Amino acid sequence: MLNYGFIGCGWMGQEHLENINHLGGAQVKAIYEPDEAMACAALSLAPNSERETSIDSLIKRRDLHALVITSPNYVHGDQLRLIASQVTLPILVEKPLVTRGDEIDLIRQLQAGYKAPIWVAMEYRYMPAVSLFLEKANEVTGGITMLSIREHRFPFLPKVGNWNRFNAFSGGTFVEKCCHFFDLMRLTLGKQPIRVMASAAQSHNHKFEVYEKGKSDIWDNGFVIVDFEDDTRALLDLCMFAEGSRYQEEICAVGPEGKIETQVPGPFRMWPKSAGEAPIAQLTASPRHEKHPLTQAVPVDQKLLEIGDHNGATFYQHQKFAAMIRDGGLPEVSLEDGWQAVRMGLAAQAAASEGVAINLIGNSAFLSG
Repeated sequence: MLNYGFIGCGWMGQEHLENINHLGGAQVKAIYEPDEAMACAALSLAPNSERETSIDSLIKRRDLHALVITSPNYVHGDQLRLIASQVTLPILVEKPLVTRGDEIDLIRQLQAGYKAPIWVAMEYRYMPAVSLFLEKANEVTGGITMLSIREHRFPFLPKVGNWNRFNAFSGGTFVEKCCHFFDLMRLTLGKQPIRVMASAAQSHNHKFEVYEKGKSDIWDNGFVIVDFEDDTRALLDLCMFAEGSRYQEEICAVGPEGKIETQVPGPFRMWPKSAGEAPIAQLTASPRHEKHPLTQAVPVDQKLLEIGDHNGATFYQHQKFAAMIRDGGLPEVSLEDGWQAVRMGLAAQAAASEGVAINLIGNSAFLSG
């Protein structure tokens, strides 16, 4: 039985808790969550766990096999530093890995000195339709030249303390939300980014929300173009006031031999019953010369749709993380992967804010790990 300790048990943390419950051979043994309402919700999902009063007391326990960090973005770096100073346990840390460029020093220290695996939680890789897309993309396209990713979805959800309403705490929309997509760009193309261009705004969501920390400044839409090595390029199209869409994520790759695309619906719980059956993810391969698109459905177990908002991905990610703990090996999403996704997001934030193209090669403001 694998025993997990949780740091942070808000909305996303509770999704992780439910998926660990469904995993088998694993349990949440201890949680640290300072917010009373979130802690109570977490304990109802993991009734055999104990609530710790601090991160220190949690990581000093001797009955844990792994830690899961699902706390607010802006504290990930400090929490990783604290853990690394006291214990050596496998860690699954939610995206984004960090939120600031100066945290590259911490990443380098962890890469050099932390002796247990750290896996960055990039759930979108593990959506079944996206996994199938990744498996078939190069074969169908003959080598990808152009990649486009569209996410048209609902606004940011409420979070404890409203930290996700501010660039300073979330890292900005292109870091907080879109690090998933920058990770998918690198993974799909197998190449490194060299230049980032972007345009974005806060057009409709949260514009008139004022909190103790000030007025919300988080963007709700934008485009990002990323030039990669070898004359390949990728486009991100993000809109967070499009919750009426049939599909939330649409990914398309095109090369000299054809096109492949996948479409993934949003959270099952948000699909209105009045709209009929919830959509099922699908994959379409369109060979260039045959001119005959072939579409297949990529269904997901109903229970997984009910216990998470990521089309089953959180469960499949935890299967692989648990297997790594038991069998050894390296994390599929490394510290380097997590950092590169943040780095691209920070560059996109800067490109949109300043109205310039950001060159990543040799740029001291956007250091490679």
